[in-house]
Parts: sequence; C-alpha cells; structure tokens
Amino acid sequence: MPVLEKLNIAIIGAAGRGASFRAAFDANPMARIHAVCDVRQDMLDAAAEKLGASEKYTDYGEMLDRSDLDAVVIGTPMHFHAPQATLALKRDLHVLSEVTAGVSLEECRDLVTAQKASKAVYMMAENYTYMKPNVLVRELVRRGLFGEVYYAEGEYLHELKGLNEVTKWRRRWQTGIDGITYGTHSLGPILQWMPGDRVIRVSCEGSGHHYRDPRGDHYENQDTCVMLARTSRGGLIKIRLDMLSERPHAMTNYSLQGTKGCYESARSRGERHRIWLAELCEDKNAWKDLMDLEADYMPDIWRNPPEEALKAGHGGGDFFEVLDFVNAITGKNPCPIGIHEAMDMTLPGLVSQASIARGGEWLDVPDSRAW
Repeated sequence: MPVLEKLNIAIIGAAGRGASFRAAFDANPMARIHAVCDVRQDMLDAAAEKLGASEKYTDYGEMLDRSDLDAVVIGTPMHFHAPQATLALKRDLHVLSEVTAGVSLEECRDLVTAQKASKAVYMMAENYTYMKPNVLVRELVRRGLFGEVYYAEGEYLHELKGLNEVTKWRRRWQTGIDGITYGTHSLGPILQWMPGDRVIRVSCEGSGHHYRDPRGDHYENQDTCVMLARTSRGGLIKIRLDMLSERPHAMTNYSLQGTKGCYESARSRGERHRIWLAELCEDKNAWKDLMDLEADYMPDIWRNPPEEALKAGHGGGDFFEVLDFVNAITGKNPCPIGIHEAMDMTLPGLVSQASIARGGEWLDVPDSRAW
C-alpha cells in the first residue's frame, strides 16, 4: 500500500463515544479529523468544534458520498458497527470500529465478505488489549516465561441499570439479550496471551433473573452469565459478564495459567496485580508484584509514553489503538486487530447467546477465515 501524506478521518457518533478520539489524532501528524457525523443535530456543532472538524453531517450515507475521506472511526451504538463498517469498506475507506464487531453472525459474515473485497484496512478498537498490565503480560508470554498457556479467566462486571435508561440502545443490545453480549474486553487480551489460538466451541449458562427495569420488566440478560470456551489448541477460557448485579464495578479482572507461571489481576482498589513465574520467583508460594517486572520486560510503547497517552481513556488504550490504526493504514506495521482477530473476539459471545438459549449446549464457533 502506498504511503499517504495525510489522512482525512471522519468520526461517526461524534457527539458521544467518538468525541474521545481527538487527542490521539492530534498527536499523530499523519492524520486529521476532517468530518464528524451524528444523528443528534443539536449536538453536532459542539462536536465539530471539540474535534476540530471542518465538515458536519447527520446522515452517514451522505457523508460517505460527499466528503473527501480516507478513513472512518465508528463510535456509534453496537448494532450500527457492522453495517456502517461494511458500507465504508465497500467504498475502500479504512475502518476503526468500536467493539463489538457485530451483533449477529449474519452481519459479521457480511462484514468479512466486504473486507476481503476491499482495498482498505479494518481494525477493531479493542482498547483493553493496550492497557499497561495487559501489554506487560503479553510480553512475558511472548518471552516464554509462562511456558505453555492453557487456562485463562476474564470478567467484566459493570452495573449499568441506570445507564440503560440514558443510552437506551444498551437496554436492547447489552442487557436485552441473554448470554455474553459484551465480551471482547475480557476475551480480547486473553486471546493475545494465547497467540495463534482461537475459540472453537462454547457453552454458556446464567444465574437467573433478579432485577427489573423501571417499567417492571425483567432484563432478558441473566444477572451473571458465564461462558466456557475451548480453544483449538486445547486451552480452556472462562468469561463472566454481569451488567446488572448490585456491586462495585470490576471491569478488568483477568487470570492466566501456564506450565511455568500464573497471573491474577487486582480485583479492587488498593490491590496489586500479582504474578508468579518459575524462572523469576525463588519461593514457589510467594507472589510477585507484576509491575516489579516493568523495568526489564515492558514493551517500548509504555516505557516513555507521551502525555496524551497518559491522559487517554481506557488506560491509554484510546491513544495506542489510534496509533496502530494509522500505522496500519500507512503501511508501517501490520494491523494488530484485523478482521479475523475481531471475529475471534466477537463470534464466541454471539454463539454463547445460542448456547444459553439451549440450556448451555456446547456449540461450535465458526472460523471467519473459512468464510
């Protein structure tokens, strides 16, 4: 792909989630925010000013037809991600899409078909993979210090009954469907800790329905849903999703087990991420603070991060994912979360929704590479 001198970027959903991307693009001399799009006309002027855009649209299709764009950043509600990404790819526009990649197997298949026929880059913005502890664990795995990794856990515990009533799409797409509706923040980092592996089948069960919305209706999503996932290399993953239970938030819970080491993330404020590695820990029964390994093992991106990264949302993820996206477009680096990695992170959750409806039956997860 030829190197581009300057990228014209459009932010979709600019009055909401998309508003958080300016700092990352401002810090990158290869890109500028050229256009913004949002259906909320009354908020569009403020969004354009905040993001520094010269063009404003309320209609996504009109923007694609009229604006001189190289790429779009999709920060709209979940059920728009795949259709909007597909339209952009059909115009050979690069796409950075928020999670999840899609809300159905059918639209995911359409998205993969569009990307394969397109000249453009597709990247899913799974920002939890860029968080400092997750990057460090990934590097320790890469260096072989965990040995053979065979088990992992991820939990996303985020009570949002009130937020459901403000961002009403969540009431339908996150708590209005049973199963793992929002699992990529948990599964994404884990799959990077199991390089070359993917989930091939899942089983999902729930804890029942104990809460009602303000209209008196039970949430379709059970309070806690747990998905067990078997990988192609024989590994086992457990993912827990809970967006309803009354409790403090805990959205970055992880554990990892290998033949030579294990890791457990901090579960509450004041705790430390803890790790045990056979090659680095003399006492088999004593944990080590993960960040004690930072000086010797932390990858370059987190050694001297710019101020913009330290201020960015999702533990710096919003900054580093944009950097990787621009580098992928300009041919500097391969895309780290391309279409198939996005499907590997998204499809198990979609299949879990069929599994929980069938009493926890184990169901196969399709491989998008075969589509």
